[in-house]
Amino acid sequence: MRKYIVVRVAQLFIVVFLALTIVFFMQFLAGCPAALHLPLDATREDIEHMRDRMGLNDPLPVQYIRFLSRAVTGDFGESLRHTGEALPTVLSRVPATAQLAVVGLIVSLAVAIPVGVVSAAKRGTTFDRIGIVVTVLGQAIPGFWLGLMAMLFFSVRLGWLPTGGRGSWLHFILPTITLTAFYAARFARLSRSTMLDVLSADYIRTARAKGLSERVVLYKHALRNASISILTLVGLQLRQLLGGAVVTETIFYWPGLGRLLLQSLLYRDFSVVFAGVLFIACVTATMNLLVDLAYAWTDPRVRYD
Repeated sequence: MRKYIVVRVAQLFIVVFLALTIVFFMQFLAGCPAALHLPLDATREDIEHMRDRMGLNDPLPVQYIRFLSRAVTGDFGESLRHTGEALPTVLSRVPATAQLAVVGLIVSLAVAIPVGVVSAAKRGTTFDRIGIVVTVLGQAIPGFWLGLMAMLFFSVRLGWLPTGGRGSWLHFILPTITLTAFYAARFARLSRSTMLDVLSADYIRTARAKGLSERVVLYKHALRNASISILTLVGLQLRQLLGGAVVTETIFYWPGLGRLLLQSLLYRDFSVVFAGVLFIACVTATMNLLVDLAYAWTDPRVRYD
């Protein structure tokens, strides 16, 4: 187990290193970085002055080493649009994104797992058919359309909820509905399919033959053995949410990381983009490690030899 953790932590650093390398070379794909930081009517002298200021006249290996050495210390330069350095600007948006991600994930799991388990237990019934239709619609409806319709109905027409921003618990309702509709549908479909596989296993028939209640069979025996697939999807979705739910945050003016990165791309604030990519790479690698370690807790048959 200890050796496995050491190997995975080493892989985490490799992922971050590769992400930084890709980011460094991507800044040259859109043209001269110095010209992108200046207005369209900038003169050649202005561009050359900016190139000297940014160190772009140095050899490429020198620029690369300098970029990595600064990135290790969290120095991505000053933000062009926001006051202060790029990395603190990114980190200041993380709490808002984390709050929305955790609330959306908890609500999605609280709705999806019972629906998926009951649908599998009552396969072929009216409840199962309704659940299939609802989950398909939940994945098919575009998030931006659902968010706008929810805002139009609950905020504009009824006036019950705020249209956007981050403040009281009322501000969480519409963004959570928008996120839950898609993610709960995915979790419910996966829960149903994995539970159907587990319920056909021999040990489930043995548990029922022992006289155990159906609730114990479903939630103690079947769901725990089906939880690895669900846990994998939870890890995937959580790291995506922590990277910023761009559509939801943009629609509801949520001051999160996804909205910040989108605005930074539009305003060519590449220092913030670089810092955001580093944060997302670290979150992704860390979530992968935590999900892998959680496998042994959910299923004792998993070993890390």
